[in-house]
Amino acid sequence: MPARESEALVLRTYPFREADLIVSFIARDQGKLRGVARSARRLKNRFGAGLERLAHVRMFYFQRENRDLVSLDSCELIESQFAVAADYALGVALDFLAEVSDQLLPEHEPNDRYFRLLLLVLDHIRTCGQSGMWAALTYFSLWAVKLGGWLPDLSACILCAKEIPPEAPAFFARTVPGLTCESCRPPNAWALRAESRAAAADMLRVSLRKLGHSAGRAALADLRQFLLHRLEEQLERKLVTAPLLAGL
Repeated sequence: MPARESEALVLRTYPFREADLIVSFIARDQGKLRGVARSARRLKNRFGAGLERLAHVRMFYFQRENRDLVSLDSCELIESQFAVAADYALGVALDFLAEVSDQLLPEHEPNDRYFRLLLLVLDHIRTCGQSGMWAALTYFSLWAVKLGGWLPDLSACILCAKEIPPEAPAFFARTVPGLTCESCRPPNAWALRAESRAAAADMLRVSLRKLGHSAGRAALADLRQFLLHRLEEQLERKLVTAPLLAGL
């Protein structure tokens, strides 16, 4: 039963037995894991605030072969999201990040690029607060879809393969796995503005720290809707946090 130490981000916890917790977390070198934190629900425990949602920690655990659950020994807190979570809107944003990550990532498959993406987005939200929240969520969703391999060509129609003029809107629908031009637009399609496609191209080239977007919910809402469709289609489920974000 080898002892391991990993830099990790906690995704979610849920009760197990009388005083334990099941913890879902991303270990930077091991991928997504689930483990049992013994006595973590007792007032005095060795985990402290380290099992809070999206806490950045150094996790110490034991991993047996052919066992789905690891055994968590303790953790050291590197960065807490406690101050951010005190704000309702930012708390919903954290819930969205955690839910997408928990549903999206396969177990035992390290993904350092995704881990760094989460750290970057969390840092931006802590630094900018609500003024940078929507840009951070858009950036995260875009790169989550990109890293998953589900981002279609944003400059060409998926049906006729013709280039969509940079100044023209594109269109998307749940029945089509990409963007279409005006001529191939399916019934009941949504429009993706030219400005939003250009912003997506910028986000794929430039780090979130350098973008400087500080707009509200209405900015790039069409891009977030398109990315949400792509995520939910691949996950084959509706995200619980999506309507909460829409209601902010």
